[in-house]
Amino acid sequence: MLQVKNIETLYGLVMALRGVSLELAEHKITAILGSNGAGKSTLCKTVMGMLEDQPDKGTIWLDDTRIDKKDTEDIVNLGLAYVPEGREVFEELTVLENLQMGGYTRKASQTREDLKRVYELFPRLKERQKQLAGHLSGGEQQMLAIGRALMMHPRIMLLDEPSLGLSPLLVKEIFSTIKRVNAEDGTTILLVEQNAAMALKSCDYGYVMENGRFVLAGTPEELMADEDVREFYLGIRSEVSVKGYQRYKRKKRWR
Repeated sequence: MLQVKNIETLYGLVMALRGVSLELAEHKITAILGSNGAGKSTLCKTVMGMLEDQPDKGTIWLDDTRIDKKDTEDIVNLGLAYVPEGREVFEELTVLENLQMGGYTRKASQTREDLKRVYELFPRLKERQKQLAGHLSGGEQQMLAIGRALMMHPRIMLLDEPSLGLSPLLVKEIFSTIKRVNAEDGTTILLVEQNAAMALKSCDYGYVMENGRFVLAGTPEELMADEDVREFYLGIRSEVSVKGYQRYKRKKRWR
């Protein structure tokens, strides 16, 4: 459905993405795991056409349409929606006004149905629809950011660190809703996450990114069985600690 082919993205003289290629299967959840600064957000912004004159090399395709040279608004109109890291809601607008902003590409009759769906997924947004978005909690703002993207009725939704700064209970609720949107609405999802455990529980396929490149890819089962993923991303140590001996920090095998 979406194909990223060998792209390179530059920030000034720094190469942020180094020959990155991936495929999103239709109606599936694909996860990208990686630490802060690995290049995950840069990949999302490159796909959405948000970085001027980037990618520097490579191509991005949606079905048979090349989109890497298109403007962001044209990419949105093709059915891609982006939920950025940090939510970025319109704080001085109400919850309802934020959601209406998300549906600006849709007809009025369609947005009424879309709004019902968002309120069904996030009842708290309906309760607070007249409240200013800047007065919401972090979890409610994340719900609003996802709801705003859903108002576009996207074919593909890119979610950048949806668990960032949220309590474990809210993280569980957000991920449950993401899986529901995928299963019930058929929305294809690219999930960018540092929370490897939650991402691997939710996705159909995953990639591990470090230093602007993918170092590993596979099904959730394959990634969870990998010794490096278990130790460095899931916090499961394979070495046995023996009293009287100093434990060493093992290097990753993919380096």
